[in-house]
Amino acid sequence: MSIKHRFPPIDDRLLLQSVSRTLDVLEAFAEKPDAKSLSEIAAAAGINKSAAQRISQTLLNRGYLEQTERGGLMLGRLLLDRAFDYLRSNPLIEKAAPILSDLRTTTGERVDLSLFDAEHDNLTIVYAARMQSKRERFYATLPGRRMPTCVATGGRACMAALPDEVVEQIIADSELTLITPKTRIDREYIWEKVHAARRDGYSSQEEETLLGEVVLAAAIRDHDGVPVGAIHIAGSLSDWNADVFCKRFSPLAIEAARALSQWNPHQ
Repeated sequence: MSIKHRFPPIDDRLLLQSVSRTLDVLEAFAEKPDAKSLSEIAAAAGINKSAAQRISQTLLNRGYLEQTERGGLMLGRLLLDRAFDYLRSNPLIEKAAPILSDLRTTTGERVDLSLFDAEHDNLTIVYAARMQSKRERFYATLPGRRMPTCVATGGRACMAALPDEVVEQIIADSELTLITPKTRIDREYIWEKVHAARRDGYSSQEEETLLGEVVLAAAIRDHDGVPVGAIHIAGSLSDWNADVFCKRFSPLAIEAARALSQWNPHQ
């Protein structure tokens, strides 16, 4: 899956190439986060082996990379500290925690909070909190997973809260590939899901991001009405008919998203 990021432009005079290349080294582990040799790191980061060695040794010294018994390098546990710092610094995540907990108890299904950045990288959402159900695949319960806005249920719910021209730009700028054999990435279908979310107050999908799963999501808006994230509820198609699942749980997701939308962190 290819995800294109779009960040604010920066004056080239303010860009530190050494910092940028260091981040390239860390991001070299994104597609396959297994242990890598210096040559593999250099190739994935687009730098020469000498630069890869210097950067990797610096990260190793600081704890952001670790060395395996066979001499390869892998991501270091210290990265979890920085993820923890972000999660506890985001007021929306803190406010959402008890709402997600109550929603998980009420539904008995997995509930998620995703974040959407309408000002910067509006091509993706990222899961910030995930409360699993009785049976889940490992990676489906991990926060930090990033998904294309056009494909993710929460992304489509957020798109429904945006003007048509912004939706069209997101679709045009997105580089989309199939996540499962049932992923739908054609423009007409994405627009159908956006219109349905505007009508219903939530978006839903079956098996587009995980086989055997039905998911629905409602957008969270800030005090200006801009989408900032979404509440998700996910269940197994072995337990639920998709229509019954949406009829039962969509009002709960909409109400949870509305409760968070009414909260203003600046008040």
